[in-house]
Amino acid sequence: MGGLAGTNRRGSILLEEAKVLQHQTLPEGQYLLRLQAPGIALKARSGQFVHLCCGPELPLRRPFSLLRAEPDAGWVEILYKEVGTGTSLLAKQQPGTCLSLLGPIGNSFSPSVERSRPLLIGGGVGLPPMVFLAGEMGVDWPGHQTLVLLGSEIPFPFTPRPSRLLLPDMPAEAIAAMPLLEDRGTPSRLASNQDFPGCFQGHVTALAEHWLEALDKVELAKVEIYACGPGPMLKATAALAHRFGVPSQLALEEYMACGVGGCAGCVVEVAGPDGPEMKRVCVDGPVFDGSRVFPS
Repeated sequence: MGGLAGTNRRGSILLEEAKVLQHQTLPEGQYLLRLQAPGIALKARSGQFVHLCCGPELPLRRPFSLLRAEPDAGWVEILYKEVGTGTSLLAKQQPGTCLSLLGPIGNSFSPSVERSRPLLIGGGVGLPPMVFLAGEMGVDWPGHQTLVLLGSEIPFPFTPRPSRLLLPDMPAEAIAAMPLLEDRGTPSRLASNQDFPGCFQGHVTALAEHWLEALDKVELAKVEIYACGPGPMLKATAALAHRFGVPSQLALEEYMACGVGGCAGCVVEVAGPDGPEMKRVCVDGPVFDGSRVFPS
């Protein structure tokens, strides 16, 4: 569980002038941004994030989870939604612009050799780390049977399509999948309360519960849950992990000012061996053992 050790990693953070390579507008004010940042692309791992200067007019950086990193090509991608001053400024940046980028920051997910049926759950802004982790799983753990469940209450930032990968333990109506994952051979299913075609109608954690209930004790012993998303979703995920007796790793989303552990503005309480402990999400996380963040 090396990725959960909480080791201070500030000495490994890079500062790069990242050129905007592509900036794609997606539904509901969402954007896909590709940045040339070869040093960060080489070191980035799933669960980590970057701290980006959204424009010269706004010196205070904004944190963004990483969707993908291509070390050979030297680029990273972030998926974001326009919600405030920083992201509104970022949405105006055109290809060719250079933006100051700090990263990769924080720890990463730490897959288990023994737990060969990883269940990845992403909700809303928590989709990118799950897509990144699924890519790592496919390369580093080809024998693992990875399943990715994604939930959103706004249109997904991609065009869902019916899955060609059979999942007998899924509800019959849940056939929509993410094309990027599908093309890699990684099964995925989508959930929403918005009646999107082909999606499971309900919370993504309810879809996860349906899948877990279908497994016997032998198969459950192979499961570990990895998740990122809103606080209520993560709390529900930790409750599922406790109920079914499986470990979980959760990537927390918190407001961050400095992003490198100096301001302590992102502190959360977690359970420690001697009682509650205060941890900085940016450098002690963002990935934590789910049972420590949401003790049963």
